[in-house]
Amino acid sequence: MTDLATLLEVGGPVAALGGGAAYARARHPGVYWSTLGLPVSTVRLLSSYGSVMEACGLTVAPSRLRVLAVKATTRREVRPVPPRRGIIRPTTTGLRVRLRLAPGQEPADVATSAERLRHAWGVHAVYVTTIKPGLVELRLVGFDVLRQVRMPRKLRPDLLRVPVALREDATPFVRDYRTVPHQLTLGATLSGKSMYLRHLVAGLARQPVALVGIDCKRGVELAPFAPRLSALATDPEQAAELLPVLIKEMEDRYDLIKTRQGIAPNTPDEEITSDIWGLPEHERPVPVVLFVDEVAELFLVATKKDEERRDEMVTQLIRLAQLGRAAGIYLEVCGQRFGAELGKGATMLRAQLTGRVCHRVNDEASAKMALGDIAPEAVSAACAIAPERPGLAVAGDTSGGWSRIRTPYLSLGEAAETCRESAHLVPDLPALKPFRPGVPVRPPVEMPGPVVRPRPVTD
Repeated sequence: MTDLATLLEVGGPVAALGGGAAYARARHPGVYWSTLGLPVSTVRLLSSYGSVMEACGLTVAPSRLRVLAVKATTRREVRPVPPRRGIIRPTTTGLRVRLRLAPGQEPADVATSAERLRHAWGVHAVYVTTIKPGLVELRLVGFDVLRQVRMPRKLRPDLLRVPVALREDATPFVRDYRTVPHQLTLGATLSGKSMYLRHLVAGLARQPVALVGIDCKRGVELAPFAPRLSALATDPEQAAELLPVLIKEMEDRYDLIKTRQGIAPNTPDEEITSDIWGLPEHERPVPVVLFVDEVAELFLVATKKDEERRDEMVTQLIRLAQLGRAAGIYLEVCGQRFGAELGKGATMLRAQLTGRVCHRVNDEASAKMALGDIAPEAVSAACAIAPERPGLAVAGDTSGGWSRIRTPYLSLGEAAETCRESAHLVPDLPALKPFRPGVPVRPPVEMPGPVVRPRPVTD
């Protein structure tokens, strides 16, 4: 009986602790990492750093001076020298540690061994970033941050910079229109493309920019954001009328730049290297972000007349993509399908879209159209996205780099409410007033009557 009581006293708390740790690791990985994963991984890294580096081939032969010093002071064996380790800095999602590379090493050597380091130290992933020549940073991620996306709290808002998703290395994915002016975003139905678009609109709605939408799904995606939109086209016919207005606005801005710089009015636009950001703030036109949803609808034709209209719209989109950045006009082209078979101009338009975000798609050709020309190895990663993970995507740019990202959940009601609260920020652009969407008037909320019926006071 005494043995049973002792077993219960000792085994009960141990079982409860083990069960709680297993539950936290499965349901609340952030809590598990902060309480158990972080100290365990830190001890494992400190105790096995030298041996792990030697096993991964990241050590070099010691210098002659070091050999002589060791032999003169001790009798121990002279071992290869690993990269010098800096201070370990814990984070809410993992660890950071900087390494000073030894002579003859390069960052690619450490990046090649990232998978070995992950298994050796028992973390979810290891990423290598070059800080400066001879110095790299290891970012150890303790758990899958894309399973339950939580954006970092300390994000500095800036003009035309919107944090929309979380990378797999726990850093925010920021859509920066000043750096990447135009982008192509693809995704099948229920892939999370609409969620990505909501975050962009909601983030830009709080900034002094003009938002213009072309939504050929009869406006079901962008119509809820009508209070904040400066213009909205809901079918190809309206888009054919809106795009020439944007072209004229772009040409007027080029004339403003040329006048400010003293350039002759007959100078071709292609020879102008400056942009609106070089103008004084009181003369600078407001930036314009054009959202094109279901871009394939602009390419589809049924008659000869539709074909002429299609060619004209595609040409105007290509002109905006080629010349719009300097005039402060940026493109966000979205669709379920995008390929060369859409027609003339599709490949040329894609070549002008620097940024690429590919959610789950229905065919490999769409993934190749989005990522094949900039990061061929990212195509297989995009095709492997499971339907059970909406919002997961592969983001790349023309630099060749790519990473997995996932957008946090944002309801349509919350995004629409943000646009209603920011309706006063809609800039005054006279050319776009005919295309301003009508905002439905919300019915007044009727206050309920008194619960107790008032009785007249009599003498």
